[in-house]
Parts: sequence; structure tokens; C-alpha cells
Amino acid sequence: MAINQHQFFSGLKVVEFASVLAGPAVGMFFAELGAEVVKIENKTTGGDITRGWKHPSENTASPISAYWCSVNWGKEHLLLNLQDTTDRDQAIQLAVAADVVISNFKPSSAIRMGVDAASLHAVNPSLIFAQIHSFADPEDESPAFDAVLQAKPDMNGEPDRPPVKMPVAMIDLLAAHQLKEGILVALLHRERTGEGSVISTSLMESALASLANQASNFLMNGHIPQRMGTQHPNIAPYGDVYSSSDELPVLLAVGTERQFQQLCSGLDLLPLLQKTEFQTNTARVAHREALNIVIANAVPNDR
Repeated sequence: MAINQHQFFSGLKVVEFASVLAGPAVGMFFAELGAEVVKIENKTTGGDITRGWKHPSENTASPISAYWCSVNWGKEHLLLNLQDTTDRDQAIQLAVAADVVISNFKPSSAIRMGVDAASLHAVNPSLIFAQIHSFADPEDESPAFDAVLQAKPDMNGEPDRPPVKMPVAMIDLLAAHQLKEGILVALLHRERTGEGSVISTSLMESALASLANQASNFLMNGHIPQRMGTQHPNIAPYGDVYSSSDELPVLLAVGTERQFQQLCSGLDLLPLLQKTEFQTNTARVAHREALNIVIANAVPNDR
């Protein structure tokens, strides 16, 4: 029997005390799969701050922005003032009746308003409380901004130019995926045991966990990642860019020895396969500059 993926989480209740990108992205994931997601927005500030993050091409009179829409589809939206007793009680009632609560409140703020994990679990022990922090230490309530965190490793950009950032808030999205995976595991745990969970991640931890081979290059070999543009630190030619006769850039992504052999055949560079410095990927990475000169001269270019 086929499963309608759009109703996979039908009956699941999610309350979202989150704004901007990471937390709301998690909420929308569950909404897209059929969960009932209630997003609590701050009435005193006109709702989630991203409602006003509009591109110049947008309708200034609209109460929402394209940015806001990117992670808030399919939810019920309630504008409440959690400093007001009546509104706060309504929010707490929704939270303790939920299966999952998503929060990016500062812990001290959540405790003050009674929507922290301990307070909600005291009423509903089977609740899954999912928290996004800025940094690994939950006691550190300093705000974290994606652009600043992307700048910390100094990896993005060309080696002889200023650093650049990804054109989207990638660390927020990585944190969203980390938290989503934690919630899914917690749901499986609850299905088996009936127990709720408190799970958390932080923007900083998610960024570090996503460094993958760049991190292991340092941990295993002491290599500090450098700005390399589109190039790959472990593969060559991969991400290397050349100019062609039609004045368009050509980017190569050669991931296997067979592909390198095919590249040499296509560019009439078969003698390259006999040269020690190009016979293996490890050798090619070590001699990337020399390899790029040879390939650049072989790429069709009539200028």
C-alpha cells in the first residue's frame, strides 16, 4: 500500500516558539508532511522579524515577505504577547498538549515565561522539547548570526581576495537539519518507550559537525583549511575552472581515476597518465598548479 507522504505526520501536534530561519524550517518540515503546526509569533513586535525582511522587488504593503514564506508554509500562526497572562496561558496550554515543541528562546526567557523544557515536561512527560542554541554552552545566551559564524573558519573565497559567505544562511539550515534528525530519533524513542525527550543543537555545533573532510583533514593531519575558491582540498581536478573558446567558464569535477583517464582521452592528453605527478589523485592534488596549466592549455580556446 502506497503511503501519502504529505500526510505522514497526520495527527502530530507541533508548537513552534521560533523565529527567523533554523527553527521555522524544522516546523515547516513537519507541516509539509501533514503535522498540525502552530507557530507562536510575538504580537508586540508584529510577529516574526523576517516578515519585514523584504527584497526591493516585493510589495511593501504586504504583511509577509518572501523570506518569511520560505519557512512558514502550512502552519497556523498566532500572534501572542507572552508577557500578558492570558496570552501566555494560551501558549502554555497549546505547548503541553503538543507532541513536539520547537524553541529558539534564550533559556532564561523561556523559564521566565514558563515555556521551558522542565516546566512543560512537568505537565506532559511524553513531550519532545527541541531547542536551538547559539553556541555549544547553553548558558551562553549571546546571539549568533550566520554570516559571523561562516566567517570564523576563514574558508570561503579565493586565496588572494577577501573572504565571502554562502549566498544563503547555510549554518541556520544545517542546524535545522540537525534538530530535525534529533526530533525524528526522539519520536522513534517515544514510540518504543512512551518517554519524551529534551534535544538540542546549536548553530556553532551544527557548523562544526558539517565541516566533514575539512575537519578531519585538521584532526588527522593538522592541516588548517584555506580559502580555495571552488577547488577541493582532497581531489584534483575538482572545482577547478578554465576558459573555453566560447568565453564561458568550464568547471571540472573529476572524482575517479576512470574519469581522469576519460578527461585525458577527450583532451588528447593521454601521455599525462604516464607522468608520476599525475598518475594518482593524491599526486594530482600535490601538483594541482602544474596540472591546471596543462589542462588550461588543452581546453579548446580560440581567443
